[in-house]
Amino acid sequence: MTEWKEYKIKESPFEIIDGDRGKNYPSQDEFFRSGYCLFLSTKNVRQTGFDFSESQFITIEKDNLLRKGKLARFDTILTTRGTVGNVTFYGNDVPYNNLRINSGMVIIRPNKERIDPRYCFYLFRSLQKSFETYTSGSAQPQLPIRDLNEMEILLPPLSEQQSIASILSSLDNKIDLLHRQNQTIEALAETLFRQWFVEEAEERWEAGKLGDVIETIESGSRPKGGIDPKLREGIPSIGAENINGLGYYDYSKTKFITQEFYNSMKRGIIKNYDVLIYKDGAYIGRKGMFANGFPYDICTVNEHVFILRANPRVNQIFLYFLLNQEDLEQLNANSAQPGLNQESMKSFEIVIPPNELIKKFEEIVKVWIDKIFFNCNQIRTLTRLRDTLLPKLMSGEVRVKELELLR
Repeated sequence: MTEWKEYKIKESPFEIIDGDRGKNYPSQDEFFRSGYCLFLSTKNVRQTGFDFSESQFITIEKDNLLRKGKLARFDTILTTRGTVGNVTFYGNDVPYNNLRINSGMVIIRPNKERIDPRYCFYLFRSLQKSFETYTSGSAQPQLPIRDLNEMEILLPPLSEQQSIASILSSLDNKIDLLHRQNQTIEALAETLFRQWFVEEAEERWEAGKLGDVIETIESGSRPKGGIDPKLREGIPSIGAENINGLGYYDYSKTKFITQEFYNSMKRGIIKNYDVLIYKDGAYIGRKGMFANGFPYDICTVNEHVFILRANPRVNQIFLYFLLNQEDLEQLNANSAQPGLNQESMKSFEIVIPPNELIKKFEEIVKVWIDKIFFNCNQIRTLTRLRDTLLPKLMSGEVRVKELELLR
């Protein structure tokens, strides 16, 4: 460890660049759904990397008026306001050539002769818990650059930085490959559903309502006074924050109920292949499904989530693809508080195809869905390994040579 050196961030071989907050900062009417330069918000910079599902752009003319805050390839981005501590890397895999940061983040630009860009990214990811110590403000948490500059880090020689970054990048690449494989599989399933049951739908097929094909629609419950946020074990209670589609579950946001309360529950206990629908609030209509290595052995939903189970006329796989968020949002039954209720769900108008075609769809697609669930478990295992190794490698507790001996 004698070759490792300790620095304060302000002395380290990278530059911290703020965004342009001057008079030319874009106003709301200067953002567009497409354009020359993607203007990042905290919605785009997640713990898991970039998320471009909700993006806003500025014109080339506006971009030219701004000074600081333009990204270059191999920069690291750190969120410093509102959501503090999310870190992403602007590598060659990002499909945008022009990006700018907003006022809620900073750019970390490495001196490549002294610090490996990927290592720089992992270094800041390893500091995420430390950022909490330097974060101030309750209504709008923020991490001032002056405080960030005082944080202390350890830097190994460049060659060891590159070896550490290579190990961690290898794990991230495997995780990314599994994510992309899942996206491809799900897109195939959606395409098949649309082709068979929308594009090739026949007039003779029965017109009905969702209530005609579901056996169960129920929500969960929560303890009197709400779930104890300090509870770190027990029975998981799923809410919108955990529902992210087929097989995807955010373990970092798990909330728990006690065994005693679980024993008193008469509804809201999840079975494999249950269709989960978030029924109110900002995420109305968001859906999910878990099976084959469920995130936990036993799991429940809270009062904001519906469990849907099909009757013999259809099946769970068909039911999942039948429902989509845009359609469900139109069923909003409460004007003051957006939400779905059981009656509005049951009254949702559908076309009911022949049972043999629905069964054939299940036979084909269930294999694909199970592959997605298997991949999600692999992603979880690899993520745990990466997150375990990250602080140990960055602190020198585990050395690259030690890992090489284990191979």
